[in-house]
Amino acid sequence: MELKKFDFTQVEFVPSPSTQKARISVVGLGYVGAVSTACLSSLGHEVVGVDLDPQKIATVGRGESPIHEQDLGDTLRAGVVNGLISTTDNLSEAVQDTDVTFISVGTPTAADGGCDYSYIKAAARCMGLGLRNKAGFHVFAMRCSIPPGTTLNVMAPIIEKVSGKVAGRDFGICFNPEFLREGVAIADFHNPPKTVIGATDLRSADIMKAIYAPVDTTPIVTTIEAAEMVKYVDNVWHATKVCFANEIGRLCKPLDIDSHEVMDIFVQDTKLNLSPYYLRPGFAYGGSCLPKEVRAVAHMAKAAGVDLPMIANLDRSNAAQIKQAITMARATGAKKIGVLGLAFKPGTDDLRESPILDVMAALKADGISVKGHDLAITAETPIHAQLAYVRHGNPGLTELAQDLPDMLCGDLELLTDEAEVLIVCHANDTYRDAIKASGKPVIDLVRLFPESDPKAVCVNGIGW
Repeated sequence: MELKKFDFTQVEFVPSPSTQKARISVVGLGYVGAVSTACLSSLGHEVVGVDLDPQKIATVGRGESPIHEQDLGDTLRAGVVNGLISTTDNLSEAVQDTDVTFISVGTPTAADGGCDYSYIKAAARCMGLGLRNKAGFHVFAMRCSIPPGTTLNVMAPIIEKVSGKVAGRDFGICFNPEFLREGVAIADFHNPPKTVIGATDLRSADIMKAIYAPVDTTPIVTTIEAAEMVKYVDNVWHATKVCFANEIGRLCKPLDIDSHEVMDIFVQDTKLNLSPYYLRPGFAYGGSCLPKEVRAVAHMAKAAGVDLPMIANLDRSNAAQIKQAITMARATGAKKIGVLGLAFKPGTDDLRESPILDVMAALKADGISVKGHDLAITAETPIHAQLAYVRHGNPGLTELAQDLPDMLCGDLELLTDEAEVLIVCHANDTYRDAIKASGKPVIDLVRLFPESDPKAVCVNGIGW
């Protein structure tokens, strides 16, 4: 099934004025489903909880919590007492009797290590049957953790086939990930870190936005695929933080340093350490600090006999990003390549361990003519002194140090004219304008343009 993609980031959403609360069915009364049932009822919605397990149906139907979760029992009980919560094993009827269906079924690991879609498919068939015999628009909002593409390529086609109706026209499809921490899930629902709504059409997005309006007036509305992916990214990032903190602890202990004191100081920096800074896909890290100090920590750990696999492999991950840039450049088949931006970051003439130099060295070794331009680097820049500083950190650049002055081109227009392909490493208006004027293919390492495919420019991003 192919649904037209819409750039929701370019639309300002205003909920439709309505005093009527959407009636909601929740498929799956496990952890997420039970919490969703309770919390949605606390917002005044009539909620039908659906499950195949008779015990869960009976437990939630009595207003009792099927799991140990703070305040969940009280919230469910209030919903039942107020006549807002009911339960059933008939999903098709639940769809007919409600306006929105939240899908929170299990997505266990399959035998091949991937995702088992059997529960999603079974639910989709029942939902399609209910939709087939229903008049009016219905929204299906997936809540499970699933690989990107599952909502539109697994669930939606089944609903369409069984119901005989068309997604985006007769019914809506959404992906609405949850960010609930076990133990404080009720509090998190009412005070969410963020609310993400992936949708295929404006009507569905508007309905979902109205549901969450009491707890979040500024939800993030995006594509379904982005919403699916962000759920995984969140959890992998949390796992990364746990491993990072644990590795710091393992390193600090033999050095007789209080790891908690170190991390308490570390997290006070919300400008760099705990912030969006550095969390933008782009090119490899470089400069005089990061590469050198990652190596230093790895060396300290080795000397102390401590295994730090995540920190020890940061340079491996960084090298993979450099290798990817080299592969992309080679794949163009170009014999003349121009590089825009040589320093390890814009606004400086510091070439120490600049990752683009590794790329240039590899391409030059292939016999490709490589010319570079940088707004802050001229023929007078002390290149040899800088590269000598990192001779033990990056010995592969020794040969390039001799040739780099001749590879510099101060005339940006001449460089873009002569090059068959351009590699851009710094984001600034000078390079944006030069690239647009040249019309040459571009390997973009910094997301030079906000859109992934700007008109009239052939851009190939390293991670987009």
